[in-house]
Amino acid sequence: MKQLAMDHDTDPKQKLLEELGDISDIEIFNNQVLVATYIRPEKTKSGLYLSDKYRDEDRFQSKIGLIIGLGPDAFADESGQWFRNTAFNLHEWVVFRPSDGWSVTIDGVLCRVLTDTQIRARINQPDRLW
Repeated sequence: MKQLAMDHDTDPKQKLLEELGDISDIEIFNNQVLVATYIRPEKTKSGLYLSDKYRDEDRFQSKIGLIIGLGPDAFADESGQWFRNTAFNLHEWVVFRPSDGWSVTIDGVLCRVLTDTQIRARINQPDRLW
């Protein structure tokens, strides 16, 4: 089944960053990664409206997040076992297992604190995967 293409009024990355505002005073420690959870909009590009119940499931089952904070040791692996030739940066979309991490809310935005090894993949747009 092909993934539903969503109708975004604004760029989802920009929307999350605007909703968060200035978070420069939030310090992430060690090898932790702070991601803002992607919640799909209510309407698909084909005009189908998703129910609130359907979209609420993203709060618990979303696998996509935007990196908004990195601990000083995040993705640093001297052994080369985990992150060989791989670098992650702020504001990249990443994939993680829904049960991983610690759920927190920052200024009304659902987020997760993950260990760097809980990041499974990087994607270029959040609607590519469900």
